[in-house]
Amino acid sequence: MTVTQQRRGRKIMMTPGELDDFLTTQRTCRVATVSADGAPHVSTLWFAWDGASMWLYSVVRSKRWTDLRRDPRVAIVVDTGEDYDELRGAELSGTVEFVGEIPRTGELRAELDVPETLFGRKNFGLEEMPHDGRHAWIRLTPEKIVSWDFRKLAGQ
Repeated sequence: MTVTQQRRGRKIMMTPGELDDFLTTQRTCRVATVSADGAPHVSTLWFAWDGASMWLYSVVRSKRWTDLRRDPRVAIVVDTGEDYDELRGAELSGTVEFVGEIPRTGELRAELDVPETLFGRKNFGLEEMPHDGRHAWIRLTPEKIVSWDFRKLAGQ
């Protein structure tokens, strides 16, 4: 995983290991897309992180899907914490790819074995991914990652 060296906030950025642990254990992200009129659109999704890419299982008749098919640039935020000194998160950005059939019906696809296993276990507690014929896979292999962990401020 490549992590962008942050110019500001280096003291609170997550190490690659911390970032990997964080993205592996978190469940919800916010996905920012660009609408046809140029306006931003933000929506919430569950995701899976495989150590290099973020996998989103999106409804194919959603505004998010339509936006990304037209313009595949995206920014995704995963964050947690209630109090200021607990805040931590990451912004991942880049260009998405669509993987597998649309919508996903469960056709055997080796490249989807890992994300479907991770996603099914984390979000449904299942060993096999359920397919409803309404969703399909989007993969973001980030071009840029910025992270923060305000818990590190206590030691400064």
